[in-house]
Amino acid sequence: MKNENKAMQGEFADSRSAQRVDGRRTFLRHSAALTAGLVAGEAAAQSATGNLPPNVPAWMKGEGGALSDGVYGLPSPFEKNVVRRGRGDQVMPGSGSAMTPLQSSRGMITPNGLVFERSHAGIPRIDPAQHRLMVHGMVRQPMIFTMDDLMRLPSVSRIHFLECSGNGSREWRTPFAKSVQVSHGLLSCCEWTGVALSTIFEEAGVQAGAEWVLAEGADASAMTRSLPMAKALEDAMLVYAQNGEALRPENGYPLRLFLPGFEGNMSIKWLRRLKVGAEPFMSREETSKYTDSLPDGTARLFTFSMDAKSVITYPAPDHKLAQRGFYEISGLAWTGNGRIRRVDVSTDGGRNWREAALQEPVLSRALTRFRLPWQWDGKPAVLQSRALDESGYVQPTRSQLVAQRGMNSNYHYNAIQSWAVAASGEISNVHA
Repeated sequence: MKNENKAMQGEFADSRSAQRVDGRRTFLRHSAALTAGLVAGEAAAQSATGNLPPNVPAWMKGEGGALSDGVYGLPSPFEKNVVRRGRGDQVMPGSGSAMTPLQSSRGMITPNGLVFERSHAGIPRIDPAQHRLMVHGMVRQPMIFTMDDLMRLPSVSRIHFLECSGNGSREWRTPFAKSVQVSHGLLSCCEWTGVALSTIFEEAGVQAGAEWVLAEGADASAMTRSLPMAKALEDAMLVYAQNGEALRPENGYPLRLFLPGFEGNMSIKWLRRLKVGAEPFMSREETSKYTDSLPDGTARLFTFSMDAKSVITYPAPDHKLAQRGFYEISGLAWTGNGRIRRVDVSTDGGRNWREAALQEPVLSRALTRFRLPWQWDGKPAVLQSRALDESGYVQPTRSQLVAQRGMNSNYHYNAIQSWAVAASGEISNVHA
């Protein structure tokens, strides 16, 4: 696909001559217009409630709630609708997914309570004092580690995205999703803390000729995947903490494997076993599942890395534009190939592109927030974003992806997403 992507790179490079926005002057001009509109409507709004300025609101007239002593902190009740949503498998209870509400995300980090879930046999209740990690196969010294053993070893913390390779798969044939949460919600980004897998293999001693590792989870499905030894030694982690606290049960407590930039199914949760071998182990999850069907009837195997992708999270179908005027288009870009180098945004279905600003930090294999000022004139528009990563890979259009991969794939869908804005302000999912 990388060779076939060369043609896309030339098209993307041509967009570099597109006009750039003078950020400061544009912001001041649009802000002035926006402020004028707010002031004009303020008098009418104040007649509806006594809580708006210059009145003293009700919450200033009495003592607030008690401190959260001894209670795990919760979001404001006014944020009660910002939750994961998903679907279960009616045939196989315990199998299903719950998606991150990206339309409500801010910055790049996903709170633990909103990180997407994917389970194949439910969420096991594991006592960390009884959990063990076995390391065996082509190693000098087979070993069994307790959680205490792992936590005494040198730790590492890194920020990376995690994405299910089935994220967006329903978009192959038709504009299915009515929400960015449904179209792209099998995606999160966290700070992961644990032990480098290379440290464990130094302890056990990897034998000559060992090229693959089988990882097995402790859930009822005994989820297993093969990973290359090269990846294990490069940046793979044994994770026990997420965003500064212990893993949540649905995300692998007390221990999971984490492979930055690789498809999420490979970052085995509830990790209990690592077997080192000379060849891939050809588990069910890499033969009948998590392979990519091609037009000629063959399939791609071991398509580990997640290619460059992006999505506009605001405005999106979850929102409605209340009035014409200034809006900041914002979204997320990511790639398993390193850092995002550039994101372009179109408001006319890809005819013209403007380069968006990338919000720092721009990290390797992490979500990158992009932003672009936009003056909506009240007419129909089609919003798109297109990412380029540091390897030179360019996010393809849907027609380009279908030409390469056909219509029978279920994984690694990373085509440009289109949101159509109607004159009414309603936003919908379209194929443009």
